Amino acid sequence: MTAPDHQSYAGIVSRLSGLAIDAALLTLAASLVVTGVPSVWATLEGSTPGWLNATTGLIAALLPVVYFAACWWLTGQTVGSLLLGTMVRRPNGRHLGPGRALLRAAVGLAFPPVWLLGMLGVLTDDRRRAWHDRLFGTVVRYVPRRRPLR
Repeated sequence: MTAPDHQSYAGIVSRLSGLAIDAALLTLAASLVVTGVPSVWATLEGSTPGWLNATTGLIAALLPVVYFAACWWLTGQTVGSLLLGTMVRRPNGRHLGPGRALLRAAVGLAFPPVWLLGMLGVLTDDRRRAWHDRLFGTVVRYVPRRRPLR
């Protein structure tokens, strides 16, 4: 059995940089939902109903879980990982199922300090797996570069 190609697995800098991009994107999106929609409503109607404030607050709270789970399930890539050239997969290369993607997202967002501390596992694992990758049976790999057609 051959050792895994250490270089094909994403390192800690790529992973944290992608996460920072996603966090910035989600902060902007949640702000637009919570303040933008009620502001437009108030401009058109004169005041914002309580149900709209509650609904936009709920949407903003659920947005990160839905974003990460949907991205990991459907493509394996969030916007941050797309820009950094990384992808979340099962160790055999298959996509994450919806349940695994949802659990990975929910646990990561429920316990962010533990999630970030778990990233130290990337420094010691032969496949650069964080603790949550081991827990959920995932790996983060660099996307193979496509060769240009000649």
